[in-house]
This record gives sequence, structure tokens and C-alpha cells, in this order.
Amino acid sequence: MEFRLLGTVSVDTFTGPLPLGPAKRRSLLAALLLSANTPVSISRLTDSLWDDTPPLHARSVIQGHVSRLRALLVGADAEAYGVELVTLGDAYVLRLPETLLDSQRFEELLTLARGQRSPADAVLMLKEALSLWQGPALSGAFAGRPLQAAAHSLEESRLATVEQLARAYADLGEHNRAAAVLRAEAVAHPMRESLAAALMTALYRAGRQSEALDWFHRTRRLLADELGIDPGHELADAYALILRGDPGPDAGRNAPDGPGTAARGPVRADGSGGDGGSRGGPVGPAGSGTGPVPAARPAADRRTGPDGDTAAGPDDRPADRPAEQPGGRSSGAGGGTVGAPSLAPPRPLPVPSLAGEPHPTDLLPRAPRGFQGRAAELAALTRAAAGEAPVCLVTGPAGVGKTALALQWAHRNQAAFPDGRLFADLRGFSDTGEPALIEVLREFLLALGVAPRRVPESVAAAAALFRSLTDRRRLLVVLDNARHSATVRPLLPGGTDCVTLVTSRHRLEGLIASDAARPVPLDVLEPPDSTALLAGVLGEDRVLAEPVAARRLAELCGGLPLALRVTAARLAGRPTWTLAGLADELADERSRLTFLDVDDTGVSTALRLTVQQLPQDAVHQLARLGHHPGSHFDPYTAAALAGTDPVVATAALERLAAAHLVTETGPGRWILHDLVRLYARGMDPEGGPDALIGVLDHYIATALAAADTAEPGGEPCFVLPEDYHRPVAVRDFVDRPTAMHWLAAERDDLALAAVAARTAGFHDRAWRIILLQWPQVVWRVRDSWSPLLELALDSARARDDAYAESRVLNLLGWVLTEEGRTAEAVALLERSPVLARQAGDRLGEATALINLAVVQAEQGELDTALEDCGRAVELAREEQDAHTEMLALQHLARMQLTAQRPHEALESARTALDLGPEHEEIARRVLLLTTSGEARLSLGEEGEGIRLLDLAAEEAENSGYDEGAVRALQALLRVTAEPDYLKRYEQAVRRLTEYG
Repeated sequence: MEFRLLGTVSVDTFTGPLPLGPAKRRSLLAALLLSANTPVSISRLTDSLWDDTPPLHARSVIQGHVSRLRALLVGADAEAYGVELVTLGDAYVLRLPETLLDSQRFEELLTLARGQRSPADAVLMLKEALSLWQGPALSGAFAGRPLQAAAHSLEESRLATVEQLARAYADLGEHNRAAAVLRAEAVAHPMRESLAAALMTALYRAGRQSEALDWFHRTRRLLADELGIDPGHELADAYALILRGDPGPDAGRNAPDGPGTAARGPVRADGSGGDGGSRGGPVGPAGSGTGPVPAARPAADRRTGPDGDTAAGPDDRPADRPAEQPGGRSSGAGGGTVGAPSLAPPRPLPVPSLAGEPHPTDLLPRAPRGFQGRAAELAALTRAAAGEAPVCLVTGPAGVGKTALALQWAHRNQAAFPDGRLFADLRGFSDTGEPALIEVLREFLLALGVAPRRVPESVAAAAALFRSLTDRRRLLVVLDNARHSATVRPLLPGGTDCVTLVTSRHRLEGLIASDAARPVPLDVLEPPDSTALLAGVLGEDRVLAEPVAARRLAELCGGLPLALRVTAARLAGRPTWTLAGLADELADERSRLTFLDVDDTGVSTALRLTVQQLPQDAVHQLARLGHHPGSHFDPYTAAALAGTDPVVATAALERLAAAHLVTETGPGRWILHDLVRLYARGMDPEGGPDALIGVLDHYIATALAAADTAEPGGEPCFVLPEDYHRPVAVRDFVDRPTAMHWLAAERDDLALAAVAARTAGFHDRAWRIILLQWPQVVWRVRDSWSPLLELALDSARARDDAYAESRVLNLLGWVLTEEGRTAEAVALLERSPVLARQAGDRLGEATALINLAVVQAEQGELDTALEDCGRAVELAREEQDAHTEMLALQHLARMQLTAQRPHEALESARTALDLGPEHEEIARRVLLLTTSGEARLSLGEEGEGIRLLDLAAEEAENSGYDEGAVRALQALLRVTAEPDYLKRYEQAVRRLTEYG
């Protein structure tokens, strides 16, 4: 999923752009994207959608567009990309990862380009940034004043980038290309003097002086004719430069010895250049070199002699010994003047810069092949590497590509480290164990030119020497696969211009605290980058031939680069295999990890090396998480799976999160990567049943608590199973909104748990977990509940349990009635009272009679319905259950009103309202108030009837009960044409249509 502002405002998906509709909806999207992840008020959105005075119904229009846009995003599976359109009071916020927004990627690339020392690299970054533009910014939207300003700002940024690209071309001496880039924009913006001046300069330096002068006169005339002004200083200065014939600061850039080519050393006495031979090495008595020395010298005051001993530095050199010249040649009696026309006076030398050395120290492995994506992370590394002696910390799970990212960045930025680049694999997660710190330091010191006999034996002394040698250097140190902060600290260089890049599967928070390390977290690849990685190994033709299979492979690999590379390796070695065939193999979870291992490399190996470093409690927790049937978990769920308590589970989850084996997506909410889940499941296969029972009973206990908080006063909707295991701790819900939010947020995971229970044969848990969602079912009855309830019915019948079957039929029959499937509802509900009587379930029988009566009334069997509903009232009173009695009276009142018996309807409604506190059971109270209002209207009491209906509608709207609001407002509109009622009714219908 990609959001575009640089061109037509659009949302691109795998299946094509979303149908955003009218310009005002695009305007709303543009306004939200321009302030992505920040609340945008209704008033600001109004300014963006209307130039003049907005209509009176502007708020409703905006709400309608928001609703439609939210529905489009949900339909495109936006949540999977971390995209969510949220209402916050009187504002809306579009939450999304900034990498999905083209204008943010544009800015990231500009930042990256500004950090490049090489003009060639800057050109690549700038061209990639400009390629994101597909037309004028915010096209297709209605440009209110805020959007006009934003579009202008974006266009200014684009033009500045074009000018920056032209300067980068000029730095490379490619003036014709600079002119070509500038000409198109200068034509489109003829009165932008900075463009005209830059184009004139580029043309002149490309040897096209007459064209440059012609462009000046054309622009001068246009300024005079259109604006009545003379050229500004930029244009005048460019004109003067051409007239003077000034070559400019970058003349000669195309010459072989110009900047950008290898620096040449001083010319030797024998006429050969200083690029080869012994440049930088000591000169013997005869003036010939004794061979090269390491590019990095160990210290400012020490030189390594040909025998490996350390020669005297400037402070201990005999007074009669002539000073060395910067070129590395000595002058005086021993060897004549080499490479310099005159002697410099003897003085202490500063630490020699390694920038002029032909071969600076470089221990980096080669750049990774087939590297894809990660533009945002590379830019984040560039930002993290700014400042004084920065320590950049790349963290992420096994196989996510931390080392590849670090090396890619290091190779792209080699010009920033002229004094060398060091690399060490600290093997923090390896079978072979970590190397001794003294060995790592020894390798670094030898690379910096220290003689073997001079390397200290202790870690402290070697680290001190390393810091002193790097104190005034510009050096990159890459420390790969670090396990502990303590391992990293002795290896940090001393120079303020040095950059240290650390990769780890752990968060290394100690390093953040002690050394201000700047974390750059790394997540899995986005789908386009995943398929691009496959294409990089297999070739584009093979991937383009099976695009759907390629995307499926990327999904099965979970965007994990290691898994993708292993998959690509398998296919590359088997050209006759199809991508679809391997995808089918990977689809089988039982063998997926086996297919993602080749030789000694693979996902299982990487995960095993991470897990073996964990304490036992964290290992146990991870193994049990593998048996979790849902998609996410909290400390209560984790504790239920592991058979512990939430405090212990939280500690284990924190350890797992530190090792990037689980990911915290929000406060107290974690997820497992699919491949980690498969690996974890295999760690303790025998513990699966216990873990599943634990989490199922946890869901039952929590859902019971939620239902009791959401709809207090009623009886539990079932008795607990005989072998029920109550969790050590159950979440406490402080109020109804919190409970309803939990039920809504956990709906998918509760459904997955029910399916897992049924598959494992725990039918008594399956139907209970589904039935416990009844507060949400009542609240959002049109939200496709029947398939889940039919699964519950199958589980109830699997155990031949009349009690369970009756309870499920009650709710399923009611839902089918509300869906308009009356015949199916009757067939089910007629069985329910009989089953309840068989099970001795009198309250279940009362509920069954109520639901059956509702259907009978709809079919015109009003007398039978009144009789059954009256019997339900009696059963509830006998059982002294006010909740069920209130429910029966509510429906009885509605049937009495339909039967033209308003006095009885009003009495039944009054009795029901007296049974429960007004602040509880909002839905039932709204429906009773509505019935009371309609009864008053039937009795000719219009004023009181309107008051009660208005109260019912207001309470329904305030609580989000759209179904109740529609009913009350519909009744009001039958007796009054008040515009406000019509407006509120239309809004409630719209909400109900889109969300109900």
C-alpha cells in the first residue's frame, strides 16, 4: 500500500488504486496525509474542502467522506500495513508508517543526498527522489487555501531538488546533463530567476556560450514585459561571469587530474609518479623506498620502521635529525630532496591524515548482493551517524538483514571515512562462541599499523591504545552481532569524527544509556521489496512470469530477508521448479521451516542461536507462545499459555522482546512473526494441549468478566465446564466502554481460539467462547455473526448437549431474525424451548420463548407471540431474574404496541424500566424509551411522546448504539418534520450502513 501526494492524490494497492471518488474526498485524504500521524481538526478540514463560506452541513459531509475513506482502507487490509484512520474528539488522525507516503520518502532521499560526500552518489539519490513525482502535487483534489499552500511548498521543494541535482552534475563536470535537467524546468517556470541563472551557467561551462547569453536576454525581456523589473543579482552575476570568461570554481572538472579522480603523489627523482611504489614509506640511504607501510600509522608521534620497531616521534627525535616531509620523504644528508622543491622548517607533525593514502585500512566484507529497499532505514542511519562520536545501533530479529544494512550503508558512505573502515564479527549468537576482546583489539591495532610486538596484552591497555590511535581520525568501526553492551564498549574508537555501527538481535539498552547509542530498529521487508529481492536472485523474467506466486512466496517468508534468500537459493538451483510449486510446499506449516534451510544457513539455525542465549523462563514462555491460536497476546494470555502469572509472563516477554523474538505493537500487546511461531511450536510439541486449554479457559474467564461489566445484572450465559481451570489472574474491566473495546479488539482472536478448540476436540470450550461475545452481537447485530454462531452450534451438537444447543440456538435464531432470514430462524427457535426444558434450564427456556415470539410476531402470529412472551415473563419472575424479565417485558411491550394496545405497552415498558438502574443496559433502555414514546403518541400525548423519543435517540447517539438511534428518529420523523431530526437520522443510517 502506497499513499501519493506527488502527483494525483491516490492510494495504490496490489490490486490497483483505491476508488477515492470525488475531489473533496481526495482533498480530505490529502489534508490528513500532509499531517500524517497528527490530529487534523474539523475546522482545518473545512478550510481545505471549501474556499468560500462552507455549507451548513459541512461537518456531515466531512463525516461522510471520512466514513467512506475508512471503509476503503479497511477493505484494502490497511491494518496489515499499520494504517488506521482514527477519530479523536473533534479531529481525525491518519496513522501510517511514513515509509508508505511518497512525500516523506522524497524528504528522506533529500536528507540522504545531502549526506553524500560523493557527487555521483548524490546524483543517484536526487534522481530517485525526483522519480517519485508523477505530476503536479495534490492533483485531482479540490485545492482549498491550506492545500494550495501545501502544493506550492512541495513544488518549491521539487524545484530546489532539480537545482541541487544540476549542481551535483556540475560537480562531476557533466555540464550538458545539468543544462538538460534545468532547461525543462526553466521553460515551465520562465520567471524563476534562480533556474535561469543556473541554466546559463551550465550552458556556458558546457561550451555553449551563445545559448547562455540568448537565455539571459530572453529572460530579461520577459521580466521587463511581464513585471516591469530588471534582472536580479543571481541573473546579473551569471551574465557577468559569462562576459568575463570566468572559468568558475569548478573549471577543469572534466580534466583527468581534476577532483573526483585518484589523488596523485609527488613526483619521484627518477621521474615516476608517486601513486605506486613506496609512496608514504621510509626512504633508505640511497633514496629508494623500502616498501609500503600500513596506510594508518599508529600515532601522531610514532613511525613504524622497516624492522617493525617503532621509530622516534617528533618529541624524541634527535635535534640534528631533519624532519620528514608530509609526503613521507626525508630531506638532509641521507637522501637529498625528494618530491619537494624546498625544505620545511623542522616542527612537530600533527597526526597524519589518512585521506591522501592510496589504500586506507579497510576490513569491511564486500557489499551485500541483491540488497533491496531500506531507503528509510539507510536515511535513519545517516541521521544517527551525524554528531560527535556517534554510536549507531541497528537492532532486529534474526535474519532481518541487520548486517546487510550496515554493510550497505558503510559501502555507500566510504568517502566519509578516509582514514579507514574496521569490521569485527563479535559472534554474539554463534555456536562457536564470542571471540576474545583482546583478539578483536589486536586485529584492529595491527590494521592501524601497530607492530605485533607492540600490541598490549591486556584488554584495558589495548583499548586505551586503540582510542588514542583513533583520536584524530575519521574512521568507521562496524561491530557486527554484538550480544552485550559490555562487549562493545572497549571497542569504541576515541575520535569525535569516528562513527561506530553496531548490529545486534538484542536492544542493548545499556549501550543507549551509557554511550548515547542511537537505535535504528529494523523490521521485515515490505511486499514490493520482498519480491524485488527474489527477482534480484532469480532474475526479473522468472518473477514476472509468476507475479502472484512471487507475492505469495514473499508472504509465506513473512518479509524476512534470510527466508527470502534461502527460498531464492532453492529456486535458483532448480530452474525447472515453478514459484507456485514451492509456494504450495511452503504453505504446509509442518514443513515450512525445513524448506527454509539450506546447508548450514536458514531460519531455524538463526533462531536456534538466538534462543540458546535466553534464560529458561523465557525459553519456556516462547515455546508455549508457539501454541497460541490467536494473532496477538498480552501478559494475561501469555501467562495462561505458560501456566504462570502475568508478572512472570511480562518479565519473560520483555526478555523475548529484547532479543527481537516477539514484537510489542502497543503497550502490553505483542505479536510473533509467523516463522518464529512455527519454530516455537516445535520447541515443545508435547505442551500443546496444556497451553491450548490454558488459553481457552483464560478467554472464557476474561470474556465473562467483560460481559458482566458491559451488561451487568444478568445471569451468566452458561455454567462453566466441569474441568475448567480458572487463570491465576483475570483482567479487570473498569467500565462498559473498556469491556466493549476488549470484546471488539479480541473478536478475531476469540474466533481463532474457538476454531482451535473445535479442531482439538474441546467442543465445550468452543461454543462458550463464541457465546460470550453476545454483548457485541447485540450491539452490532448486522456484523456477520451467523457463521461464527453456526460453528458454535456444531460444537454444541458434537457433544449431544441439549443445554448448549438451546443456548446457542437462542442467540443464532435472534441474529437470523435481525438479518431477515425469518424462515431459518423459526426452524431453529422452535427447537430451543424444548431443548431447554430437557436440560432443566428454565431461564434458557424463557430466553428461547422470547426469541421465538419475536419471529412469530413478524410472521403475523401476534396472539401466539404475546402468549409465549407472557410465559417468558412468568418464568423469569419465578427464577427471580430481573435481567431476563426486563428483556421479556421489552419485547412484550413492542408486541402490545403492534396489537394496538398502547396502555398495556406503556405499562410493560414502565415495569421493565423500573427493574434496572438507568445507567445500565443502554441498548435495552433505549428500546424501552422508544416503545414508551410511540405508545404516548398512540394515546394522543404528542408532546410527551416526542420528548421520550428524543431522549431515546440522544442516549443511543451518545453511546454509539446506531440501531437504536435509527429506530427512535424514524418514529420521530413520522410525527414531525424537524430538520435536525432528519439530519440526525441520515447520519445514523450512514453509520449503520457503513459499520453495522
